Amino acid sequence: MAWLAATSEGVVLSLHCQPGAKASRVVGLHDERLKLQLQAPPLENRANEALVAWLADQLSVPRKQIEILSGQTSRQKRVLVRGATLEEVQLLMTKVQK
Repeated sequence: MAWLAATSEGVVLSLHCQPGAKASRVVGLHDERLKLQLQAPPLENRANEALVAWLADQLSVPRKQIEILSGQTSRQKRVLVRGATLEEVQLLMTKVQK
């Protein structure tokens, strides 16, 4: 999957995030990135905080294991999930999408 990449630290997700949605959820693919809708507005870093919290909850990892590598002010983001495996993230994100 193009939106997932394994690294020595964990897994990097390539995401397209749409803030201000009715609910936070996976909606599919967008330009080979996993598209997420986030309930939080794109104000004062709230959408980034909501993204980290939502991913931590969905992947059952502490928030401190999730780091936004790039795209802090963009919809196109690269996020590192430390200590996760490619298979775990792929399986969990596929379940969330259904």
